[in-house]
Amino acid sequence: MTNKRKSPELLSPAGNFDKMKAAILYGADAVYMGAARFGARQAAGNSLDDIARVAEYAHRYGVRLHCTLNTVLFEDELHDAERMAREIIAAGADALIVQDMAFREMNLPIELHASTQVGNTTPEGVKFLGESGFARIILERSLSLDEIRNICAATTAEVECFVHGAICVGHSGRCFLSRTTSSRSGNRGECSQPCRLPYDLKDEQGNKIFTGKHLLSVRDMDLSQELELLMDAGVTSFKIEGRLKDERYIKNIVSHYRRQIDNILARRNDIVRPSVGTSRIEFTPDPAKSFTRGASTYMLHGKNSGVASFDTPKAVGEYIGTIKNISKRSFSLDKTHNLAAGDGICIITPEGLHGTNINAVNGHEIEPNRMDGIVAGAKVYRNYDHRFTLLMDRSRTRRTIDAAAWLTLSPEGCRLRVKDEQGIEVNVERNEALSPANNPEKMVQTAIRQIEKSGDTIFSITDVEVFGSENFAPASLLSDMRREALERLTAARIAAPRHHKILSDDGSARYPYPMVTRYENVTNSLSEKFYRKHGVEQIEPALELQPTHGQRVMISSYCLRREIGECLKQKPALKGDLYIEHGTARYRLVFDCQRCLMSLIDYSQKK
Repeated sequence: MTNKRKSPELLSPAGNFDKMKAAILYGADAVYMGAARFGARQAAGNSLDDIARVAEYAHRYGVRLHCTLNTVLFEDELHDAERMAREIIAAGADALIVQDMAFREMNLPIELHASTQVGNTTPEGVKFLGESGFARIILERSLSLDEIRNICAATTAEVECFVHGAICVGHSGRCFLSRTTSSRSGNRGECSQPCRLPYDLKDEQGNKIFTGKHLLSVRDMDLSQELELLMDAGVTSFKIEGRLKDERYIKNIVSHYRRQIDNILARRNDIVRPSVGTSRIEFTPDPAKSFTRGASTYMLHGKNSGVASFDTPKAVGEYIGTIKNISKRSFSLDKTHNLAAGDGICIITPEGLHGTNINAVNGHEIEPNRMDGIVAGAKVYRNYDHRFTLLMDRSRTRRTIDAAAWLTLSPEGCRLRVKDEQGIEVNVERNEALSPANNPEKMVQTAIRQIEKSGDTIFSITDVEVFGSENFAPASLLSDMRREALERLTAARIAAPRHHKILSDDGSARYPYPMVTRYENVTNSLSEKFYRKHGVEQIEPALELQPTHGQRVMISSYCLRREIGECLKQKPALKGDLYIEHGTARYRLVFDCQRCLMSLIDYSQKK
């Protein structure tokens, strides 16, 4: 059954209040943030007071707040996790993003979203979650458009997918790689990102095929040109990754996606925006100028090579050109460029990544601060655009809600009615005797001028009608009434009822798989109760509570063989088992060609 609701939501990260404010001002329809505990990005936690501030600010624009409690829970954490969930609800959150099924058993009065950490990859799995009371399902990043379309057709729940930012190379919630090298766990919000480390690739005889390459590091996602395809596939929410990214990233990326979505909305009448307000951006957004490891659509259009970033796991920025000529203190490129003094660049050479700043540009000659890595044939990328950053920092972006006003003047006093574009309205009255106006036409002009002055409020009064202009009202009175009306309208917007899909679970849905495996991480009694209620008889002990040696610690749609041109379906030169190694960490690569998946088995040397 196809989800027919077409109200595409732009969902932005909000690592803290300032980032949230930037996200909303630059066009987000919803924001997501972590609480102090139980979030998949522990470094991006927020206090309950901060969450309450965010909720109040967001609700002025009809923007929703989703809070993350998306780690697995241990038995002794259930009480604290439920208490935190209820405190977040009281603070004004609109939804909880969760991984652990224990939250489904807590009877929480809030909309629940199944995190990508649940491992949402199949129509039957997503259908089950929707029938079990989850209002929204957040998909694994590596799905193709056809897979997304089939999932959306299988469920009545809303479907959310990532469209921008860093990609977890392993399927979310099914990666235990961090625990193989430390006590830190990705399923507990403390991933150490070992996938970004350099590895040696070896065959089963120990011969090195690659040395010191970032074999598991993939490029970042940018689906900004694919949004309409995703809308028509049934996706409800477009999620930007990056709760740990800075405010400039939020401003640039959110405004870029806002522009893309608005262009679609402008030519289609079958979709509407879920929040209100017009953002006036004073610069041209460009995702290449924010943190990026290089843009990729990843697996959206099929599993192809070219998604890896072997040379560096760091942000390289936008490609500028290749070094052509070199002098003692400068170099030139093979193409026209707009580099300027103050820009930051990185140079990729066979020996690695080098970075420096630009001191001066004289015609074709570029003078860097250092000449390290400046060799003919090296590729140059700009990872800091000084002029663009300055323009963004100086921009004074506002997001305003259109409103109309009706002012009625009479001998007995004044009445001001203000209604915003969503139909929320307030009235302000003053019972003060008014004298006759000497110039009714001038009275109209004065009234319009005073009422239109919305200042730094969230409103833009675009239309004012004046009745009874034969009566005189002083400008100070009108100004005072306008301020009170807009304050009341703001409060009314914050207090307005919000649409929530708080769903129950009667236990009638049947779990679609033979058993709950160790990779689903049932680590507490409430989670076990959930699965038992839905017909599960066999639940394996959670891998999160076991040693990882000899276990599959990652499953991925990314395939190293495919990436290096050694696909097993295409008569590869490399035969036998393959291993990747970094220090004492060692993993055997297992290839499931039928499903086109790669797994890592932990063979690390334990200390």
